[in-house]
Amino acid sequence: MKLGQWLGFLALVISLYILWQIRQLLLLSFTAVVLAVAINQLVLRFQQSGIKRVWAVWLSLGIVITLLVGVFFLIVPPFIEQFRQLVALLPTGINQIQRGINWLEERILENYVPEIPDFNGLIEQLQPLATNLLQQAIAIFSTSVTAILEFLLVIVLTLMLLANPQPYRRVFIRFFPAFYRPRVEEILSRCAEGLGNWTIGALIEMVFIGVLSGVGLWILGVPLVLAHAVLAGLLNFIPNIGPTLSVVLPMAIGFLDAPWKAGAVLILYIVIQNIESYWLTPTVMAKQVALLPAVTLTAQIVFVTLFGALGLLMAIPLAVIAKTWIEEVLFKDILDKWRQVPSSEYY
Repeated sequence: MKLGQWLGFLALVISLYILWQIRQLLLLSFTAVVLAVAINQLVLRFQQSGIKRVWAVWLSLGIVITLLVGVFFLIVPPFIEQFRQLVALLPTGINQIQRGINWLEERILENYVPEIPDFNGLIEQLQPLATNLLQQAIAIFSTSVTAILEFLLVIVLTLMLLANPQPYRRVFIRFFPAFYRPRVEEILSRCAEGLGNWTIGALIEMVFIGVLSGVGLWILGVPLVLAHAVLAGLLNFIPNIGPTLSVVLPMAIGFLDAPWKAGAVLILYIVIQNIESYWLTPTVMAKQVALLPAVTLTAQIVFVTLFGALGLLMAIPLAVIAKTWIEEVLFKDILDKWRQVPSSEYY
C-alpha cells in the first residue's frame, strides 16, 4: 500500500482503539438518545394537538416524572415493610430448616451420606465470606457513586437532546462524506422510527404483563397485588431475565401468607410468560420491530459482555439500531446494488 493508505489505515486503527476505550461513555450517550426518542413520542403527540414544542417538552417531562414518582412510592414502601417481615421470620425459617436437616440425618440419610454439618458449623464456614463482604464495602460505595454520576449524566444529555435535537443530528451527519449525507439523514430517520416503534411495543407488552399478573395474583390472594403487577410490567423491559426476576418477590411474600401460594405464583408467571412469548410478542413486535428471538438473546449476551448491566438494559435498542444500519447500508446500499458479472466475463 502507498503511504497515504497506510496513514489512513493507522488512523482507522487509532480511532477504533479510542472508541473502545470510551465505550461506556458512548453507551451512556446512546441511553440518553433512547430516552429522548421515547419521550419525544409523547412530545410529538402534544405538538400535533397544537402545543408549542417548548411547552410540549415540559408537559411530557412532567408526566414522566409524575409516573416515576408514583411507581416509586407504589413499589418501594410496601416492599420495605414486607422485607422487614421476612427478616423477622428468618429465625423461624432457619429453625425449621435445621429441624428438617436433623430429621433427614436421623431417618433417611444416616447410613448413606457423610454427616451434615449443624447450623453452628455452617455459620463458622460462612464467617470468611462475611469478612470478604466487609472488605468490599468501599468498592460497593465507589460503584454506587459512579452509578449516580452516570445517571445524572444521562438525565442531562436527555434533556439537552429533547430541548434542541437538530444541531446534534447535523454534527453526527457531518462525520460522513458529503455525497452520503442525505442517505445518512434518511437512515437516522428510520432509526428514530424503529426506536419509537420498539418503545410502543415494549409499553404494550409491559401493560399486558402487568394486567395479567395483577389479575392472577388477585385471584390467588397474594398481598401487594398492585405493586407486584407494576414490578412485573417494568421488569418485562428486560427480555428473558426480567420475567425471572419478577417472580422472586411475589413467591416470597406468597410463601409468608401460605406456603402453597409460592408454587401457585410460579405456575401463574410461567403461564403468563408463555402467553407473552408465543402470542403477544409475535403479534405486537412483528408489527413494531421484527427481531428474531435468537437475535434478541445473542444481543443480550454480547452487550452485557461488552458493557455490563447497562448493556443488558440497552441490548434491544442497540439491536434495533444495528439492524436498521445493516439493512440500509450493507443490504440496500452495497449488496443489493452489487453488479452481477455475466458468466461470459469469466472466460
